[in-house]
Amino acid sequence: MVFIIRKDIEAEFREVIGDRIAKQIQVEYVYQELSDLPAGFTVPEGRTKPWGTGQAILCCRGVVKEPFVIINADDYYGKTAFKKLHDFLVNHETTPDVMTMGMAGFILKNTLSENGAVTRGVCVADENEMLTQVIETTGIAKKDGKLVCDRPDVQQWLQPENWVSMNMWACYPDFLECLGKGFEEFLASAEGDPCKKEYLVPIIIDGLLKSGKATVKVLETPDRWIGITYQEDTEAAQKGFADMIAAGEYPEKLWG
Repeated sequence: MVFIIRKDIEAEFREVIGDRIAKQIQVEYVYQELSDLPAGFTVPEGRTKPWGTGQAILCCRGVVKEPFVIINADDYYGKTAFKKLHDFLVNHETTPDVMTMGMAGFILKNTLSENGAVTRGVCVADENEMLTQVIETTGIAKKDGKLVCDRPDVQQWLQPENWVSMNMWACYPDFLECLGKGFEEFLASAEGDPCKKEYLVPIIIDGLLKSGKATVKVLETPDRWIGITYQEDTEAAQKGFADMIAAGEYPEKLWG
């Protein structure tokens, strides 16, 4: 397991999280820093935050040399999603010209908050369950028994059973090399505010799909995502974990 963290929180992170998990599985650390840039690039004046999830995953280059899964550390994804992505990576082979990738396809209704709107990458796939587009959609919520969102084009066909991306991707090491080349192009581009623009995994993958440089298999998972978008979600998250412990899905003391 590779944790991508800031160097300044390493000691506290190891004490609270990393050292406990290291008793169960080999742990590595990499550090996302604003100044970690390719040769020839410098931090723009006024920039204060790192460059987004694409740069974060790129920090793993040289450490991750096997097929891997990308997750957000603050989301609970469920067992089924991990198993499906694992099996995908074991059973599929890479090709020289087109990257092979997988994505956990969560069912939209299983990822909503009862306490307000959420942002989700709404997915479009073909008849073979191959991803063709990820549409970043804000303002998704249940209102008067119906789903609403901020995008009129998506609103026309948005349904509770639609697949959404929760940033859980199955990748091979060639994706890291692709990220490196793309990061240089991103930094060199005049598009966007250099103090605010971000190199983001979903946008990167969407670009690879559109250019025919990658294929992404959507692997549907029935798991219910648990996360805390609003402070009021805390109680529901606690109940969700308590219910799984009571059902025997997890031990009460997960790490012993």
